[in-house]
Formats: sequence, structure tokens, C-alpha cells
Amino acid sequence: MKKTFSVFLISMLVLSVSAQEKKVKTGWKFGGALPAITFDSDLGFQYGALAEFFNYGDGSTYPDYFDHTYTEVSHYTKGSGIYRFMYESNHLIPGVHMTSDLSYLPDQASQFYGFNGYESVYNKSWMKYKKVPGPDYRTKMFYRFQRNQFRFKNDFQGKLSGDHIKWSAGFAFQNFENSSVDIEKINKGKVIGKDTLLPTIAEEPGLFERYQKLGLISENEAKGGWVNTIKAGLVWDSRDNRPNPMKGLWSEIGVEVAPKFLGNDWGFSKLYITHRQYFTLIENDLSFVYRLGYQATISGDVPFFYQSQVITSMLTGETSEGLGGVYTLRGVLRNRVMGDDFFMGNIELRWKPVYFKFLKQDCYLGLNGFYDFGKVTKDIKLPDNLEAKFESQVYPFENFSDYFKPGPDKLHQSAGVSVMLAMNQNFVIAIDIGKALNEQDGNIGFYFGLNYLF
Repeated sequence: MKKTFSVFLISMLVLSVSAQEKKVKTGWKFGGALPAITFDSDLGFQYGALAEFFNYGDGSTYPDYFDHTYTEVSHYTKGSGIYRFMYESNHLIPGVHMTSDLSYLPDQASQFYGFNGYESVYNKSWMKYKKVPGPDYRTKMFYRFQRNQFRFKNDFQGKLSGDHIKWSAGFAFQNFENSSVDIEKINKGKVIGKDTLLPTIAEEPGLFERYQKLGLISENEAKGGWVNTIKAGLVWDSRDNRPNPMKGLWSEIGVEVAPKFLGNDWGFSKLYITHRQYFTLIENDLSFVYRLGYQATISGDVPFFYQSQVITSMLTGETSEGLGGVYTLRGVLRNRVMGDDFFMGNIELRWKPVYFKFLKQDCYLGLNGFYDFGKVTKDIKLPDNLEAKFESQVYPFENFSDYFKPGPDKLHQSAGVSVMLAMNQNFVIAIDIGKALNEQDGNIGFYFGLNYLF
């Protein structure tokens, strides 16, 4: 079980609450910092820190800002980590809002649950091991593979007409290195007879290896490669505040293309549409918000490891992927729902019941209730003879029905609550607890991070 501890969070929770007058900020201000201290029995200790700085300029646009930097360096003792620097500016290029993100995201045990949502069966018992293995236990790493990502991503927006219609554009250079989970590294330091050693890939191949043997993941995809993209689109943005809008619309439509001439190992294009709307119920304190999204492959063949990417006009976190996980369907297993096209939505009721001062900074406590949903609307095509191939050529001693349940996907749903702790309205600590409504999607997800979902 993973446990997260934050000195900053504990300090804010025990702080006495008092009503304070809000003051305009000017110049560069320290947004906040958090130690990253977690533990996972398979990945090891995570250690590091993250910090944010905001430049409010002359204060004329507060709580909006001129510049914003975010830095995170965190590492797991057995290999995974986040190494990220992001710079955001509203004035570096006159009339243009830009973000530039340079990241290296090694993931020793990235989740992979198969294609097309409920068409792929999830067997929790195959990974169930507490003090003793369950009767159906195979390996904790059955639904995992190793994925290391390098990313240099740049997004731009500027006014096109009036105050609300904007153009958007961007480019990204991304390299993915895929492989089987490094079982030897995870087992390193464990004592035979005292600790539980994971079986090797040869002894117990996971879903990633089985999909390769079935031909569902090509050798080229299994190794990874370059996915360099350019994108363009239109944005309607009438939000009154970026970190937590109380009213307005934020909608976007665009196309992302991975052309061969950029050195790609695959060529494809995708359409993305996202609509967000915000309604004030009680001025400043209570709002109703929702987000609807649709993403579709227009042309080409998309490598399986990129199908989980959720495209937006501007990246706001260390990743943007799903469906499933903190950025899309909270409580549903991360990347549980993977298809060629998908539809998703989030509905939230956001309340700010308490305002207080911390280190002379304006802060508030927020509470949200949410409902998330999504489904695959176009499948990743599987071979017509998959069952016969599975039973007669590949795995004659296993059941096809343990892996595949052919048929159209159904709605994946989750619900939960969020606790938000905000400083100067821009540095927002988010704690989300989501419950999947179908056991095929997992159970309860706990997430500790930054910022409102949208």
C-alpha cells in the first residue's frame, strides 16, 4: 500500500482558521513547495520535491499572473521518477499565452489492461498477494510494462477575434522506450524465504508479453520510438479565472498530426474536442462545472502506447492520459480504457467553505463532489480469428474468456470527493478519492497532486 506524507499539507490542516482580507499580489511570489515522500513495496521509496513560482507583475491582472514556473524532481529507489520543468508566460511573446515543458518520465511499472475497455477482462485475483498468495495469484506485475518517456512540448494560444476566440498551436518531440518490467531490479534486496520474490517474465509473462505473442502488439510498438507531433486548433475561452473558474466557457477543437517527415516511427492524425462550462451558484463560493471530451483517430495507425494520451490545446500537468486515473476517470484504474476513439465526461460541484491566512498568504479550503464517466466509441481492431489463434496456437491451456469479452464497450463510471487547499488562488493542492462503480474498473483510487481537474 502506498502512503503519502506532506509536511506542508499537515501544517495547513492544523492551522487555525480566520477570516482575512484578500490583498493583491505583485512581482514574483513563491507559490509553494511540497516534499515528495512516498513508499511502495515494489517500487521503493520516492523522494524529492516540487515548487512553484508566480510573477504577478504590477498586480493589475491578479489573481492571473504574467509568468509561472513549476519544477519537480522525484525518484523511486528502484527506478521510476518524474523530472520536469515547466515555464508558462502570458507576456514573453506579446499577445501569446505559451507553455514550454521539458520532462523525463521513467515509469518502471506502467499500467496496461488491454484494448477496448470491457472487451478486455481485468482479473484482480491474478495480482492479489498480501501475506500469502491468493489461489489465482500469478504476479503483481501482470498488468504492467516498463515505459520511459522523454518529452519536449510547447503550446501556444493567441487572440483571433474579440476577447474569447483564440487560435491554438503547438509542437512536441517525444520518445518512448518500452520493455518488459525489470523483475530483477524489483526483486533486488529482497531475501528468499522472508520476502516475496516476483516470478520472472519467462516464468509468468504479463499481458504486455502475451499481446506481443498474439500479434496484437507489434515488435516495433513493443520497443517504442519517436512520436513527434504538430497541432492546430480553435479555442473559445470566457473563464473569469484560470485556476478555478466560477463562470464562463472553455471549449476547444483541434487536430494533432504525427507526420513521417518529423522522424516519426508511425504516421497518424487525431481529432480532439473538449467542452467545459462553469456556473456560479453562490458568488465566489459555490459552482457547478462539467467537462465533455471526444477524441478520434482520423488517419494512420497509432502505436498502442500513445492511444492513452489525452490531447489538449495546452498541457497543465506532468501527464495527460487515460481513460482511467487522476486526470480523467478518478477511481478507475489508470489507462484502463484504451481505444481508437473515446468519449468522456466529468461533473463537479465545487465549494469553498473556509478562507484563512498562512504565512501571510491568502488561502482557502475547497470541497468537491464529482462523477466521472467515459467509454470507447471505436475499437482498436482485433483479428477475426483471435479466439482460434489464442486456443490452438498460443495458449492452449488457458481460457479465452479470461482475457477477452467481445462486444461494444459500455460506460465506465466513478464518483468521489476532493479536498482542495489553495494559496493565492493559484497554488492548489488537490486530494481526490474516487470509487469505480464496476469492479472490472478497479475499486478506490486515492490521488495527491496539484490543481483542479479542469
